[in-house]
Amino acid sequence: MAFEKGLAESEKAYNQLHEVSSLFAKIVREDFLSTWQWWFGLALFIIPWIVWFKFRKKDSSGRLLLGGLLTILISLSLDLAALSLGLWSYPMVIIPLAPFLFLPYHFSLAPVAVMFALQIKPKMNPLLKGIIFASIAAFGGMNFFNAIDFYNPKKWSTLYDFIIFFTIYYAAYLVTKMESYTKLS
Repeated sequence: MAFEKGLAESEKAYNQLHEVSSLFAKIVREDFLSTWQWWFGLALFIIPWIVWFKFRKKDSSGRLLLGGLLTILISLSLDLAALSLGLWSYPMVIIPLAPFLFLPYHFSLAPVAVMFALQIKPKMNPLLKGIIFASIAAFGGMNFFNAIDFYNPKKWSTLYDFIIFFTIYYAAYLVTKMESYTKLS
């Protein structure tokens, strides 16, 4: 009996999630679509990738993309966990389809920033580079997004953001330094 009750409650929760997604779509359509913030958010999805494709270190694209993919996976996982726990929120919705998932931070800003950081001064001490990257991202980027209402940290400390960005950078650094890449035959 408990299992069937759980299934029914789960279906009820999915229906509520659908209602929330519909509300986000309405908010985007009626309140955000005509604002500079929405267009700026949309540009944050597209422009970083255009810049990266133009200025990437072409002979290291595969390694850099692997670091970018890991960045996407880590940032998405942490964000979804934190959002479900109510630690922070993103009031500005860009794409109403899965509004907690499709954010420019996950799919564009974070991975492109990490890939650029990895290719700039590649011989620099990675710990120092990670500290510089995390400082800029946490104390500069997150505070900027808070100021323009793209991010609401609630009671979340920027120091925690620093630790997260440092961890993301260093994990991406480690995966790009793996020497076990060989062609599949």
